[in-house]
Amino acid sequence: MNALRRTPEPDKTLDDSASQAVKAQLRLREWILAGDLPAGGRVTEVMLAERLGVSRTPVRAALVKLEQEGLLQALPTGGFVVRTFSEQEVADAIELRGTLEGLAVRLAAERGVRAAVLEQARACLDDIDEALRDASLSEAMFSSYVQLNARFHRLLTEMPGSEVLRVEIERAAALPFASPSGFVGVRVGDAAARDALVVAQYQHRQVLEAIARREAGRAEALMREHSRLARQNMQQALRAPAGQGLPGVQLIRSA
Repeated sequence: MNALRRTPEPDKTLDDSASQAVKAQLRLREWILAGDLPAGGRVTEVMLAERLGVSRTPVRAALVKLEQEGLLQALPTGGFVVRTFSEQEVADAIELRGTLEGLAVRLAAERGVRAAVLEQARACLDDIDEALRDASLSEAMFSSYVQLNARFHRLLTEMPGSEVLRVEIERAAALPFASPSGFVGVRVGDAAARDALVVAQYQHRQVLEAIARREAGRAEALMREHSRLARQNMQQALRAPAGQGLPGVQLIRSA
């Protein structure tokens, strides 16, 4: 009788290495945005491995990922440098996302969206309304808005049923500071910051209703206009007193 073959166990070494790489990536991103790894500063595997207390392998993987995110730039001589961005580069990234999202909502209006999906989006906006009723202007309120805002934008992205467009929008939104909530909550506790969210929410409603009414051109124009709020928030972040702006804003050159 043949002996039963045992199923090979997963290679835990690979799992551990991947987990360490993710942890290293998160920690390094945090250091970059907090200014602990200064803008324009050179970073190396050896230095970071020692600081993180891990081997160079997960650090190398983390550095490559952060380069893909756009926060680091590889040097021809080896190592990486923390990138800086001009105000125009960030504005262009926001404009690119807005253009792609405008295309998404136009196609959604032209092709039609199932009633159940529209109701799901309306429910998300109802939740945003509820979050904005918080008069405390607290970090919790802004945090709730960021999560719900990301969910609503994701729903809009999925409405045309185009995987190609969805991937491209995700790629554009992943550019530094280009996400739909990239500059939300720059001034937590400031009534003017909340007012900007109220305006954005009004635009959300208008875009969704334009899609429901199959008004493709109007939906696209509204979405393009919506992205301009992010540019206004960026300008406010750049002009905020030191220490009161968005984490990572020191990476943006105002000139």
